[in-house]
Amino acid sequence: MGNKVSFTLITLIIGFMVAVQFQTVQEPVIRDTRDIWELREAIQNERDSASNLLEELQSIDEKLDKYKTERQTSQEQALRDTLDELKQEAGLVEKTGPGLVLTVEPSLEEVLLGAKIKSVSPELLERLINELNQYGAQDISIDGHRLINTSVIRDINGETKIDGYPINTIPFEIRILTKNLKDAQDLHNRMQVSRAIEDFFIDNLSVNIGSPMESLTVPAYGDTIRIRYMEPVTEGGN
Repeated sequence: MGNKVSFTLITLIIGFMVAVQFQTVQEPVIRDTRDIWELREAIQNERDSASNLLEELQSIDEKLDKYKTERQTSQEQALRDTLDELKQEAGLVEKTGPGLVLTVEPSLEEVLLGAKIKSVSPELLERLINELNQYGAQDISIDGHRLINTSVIRDINGETKIDGYPINTIPFEIRILTKNLKDAQDLHNRMQVSRAIEDFFIDNLSVNIGSPMESLTVPAYGDTIRIRYMEPVTEGGN
């Protein structure tokens, strides 16, 4: 029984080897039958493909460099735009937009009597400015002086001064910019019934309320803004 099993295994192995050999003989090795010119053409095609790849890589590198440059430029431009916005908000640049003009002048009675009014009280101006801000004023100038957040209106030796500049010429203009023309119209309507406007009659003054304008210019703040209690932060420290 053992001899039969061994014989069977040996027979199977020999049969498998003969089959493999027969298959190898039936499949001859495929040789490259192209002539030398065809080979040269194939080599040239490969070179062209490699050259095209190099050109594409160079183009991609150029695009990357351009993107980096544009990104850096856009960051610088963003900083410039932010700086310009901050200057506008701080009142450091001239600004144009919709708004209206109030003209402070002697009342008709004082004109008829020939009296000369030299100044307006700080309290009247402050009351009027507070009301203007309440009703949507964005930017204000008084007698050519731009008001900013730190502006001070006060009486100094009998003269009303705005940030140190005297208001001693009457009539003078108060220019107000608003967000849009509609807001200018709303402000105009509110000023018509303003209590602050009425208070000017106490000092023998009147306020002429101009019509809303699409384009009105207020000047830039003329002085240097002094920053107190602020220091630049040093790197890695306090």
